Amino acid sequence: MTRLQRYCPRYAVERRTDAAVHYLGLGLALAAVPTLIVLAVLRRGDAPTVTAVTVYGLSLVAMLGASAIYNITGRHRWTKVLKRLDHSAIYLKIAGSFTPLVALTGGAGVPFLAGLWGAALGGTSLKMLAPDRMRWLGLALYLGMGWVGIWLGWDVFTALSPAGMWLIGLGGCLYTLGVIFFLWERLPYHTTIWHSFVLVASGLIYAAITVEVLRELEPELIAETIAPVLF
Repeated sequence: MTRLQRYCPRYAVERRTDAAVHYLGLGLALAAVPTLIVLAVLRRGDAPTVTAVTVYGLSLVAMLGASAIYNITGRHRWTKVLKRLDHSAIYLKIAGSFTPLVALTGGAGVPFLAGLWGAALGGTSLKMLAPDRMRWLGLALYLGMGWVGIWLGWDVFTALSPAGMWLIGLGGCLYTLGVIFFLWERLPYHTTIWHSFVLVASGLIYAAITVEVLRELEPELIAETIAPVLF
């Protein structure tokens, strides 16, 4: 029995479990993003905030969608292109996540946000034009945009509610911890574990943005705002 044959059964199961994570994540995002946009319209109503929340929502769906298409479809002639799109979408998601936070905290961090989007476009160009070169630089840019982003945008971060700060921080920690499993290629189900970390961390970031959209509302007013969206 060859090594490939020996690991094929496990590989098939891993593909199914990874696909399940992707279907779950993309399905939740397709339901959650419109809900958040409607909440932003009802609660805030101003064009900058609604636009920023929409940008975040599109970046979230783009990341999860690109990952799902690349990881679920298997190998074919478009695999390399899909891989580039998958890895590029992560940069857009990171910058997209900071966008509503800047808008919701008064817009003082616009120069910082512009720099972050510049880094995202640079990372996207790197992945699209030279995906197999400077892999570690690309990975460092992923992590750097998140953690250095919090440091450079500290005024934005500290303007969040305590719940928002904790959710953002915990989400960032889970993303970072998940990278260990992304790199641990010999570990069984490492891709499923990695994508599970991404899904949970993305949920925490989504929760943080939702908290900020509904900030300063009394619990009963929150219920009144959400009820028309859900029902």
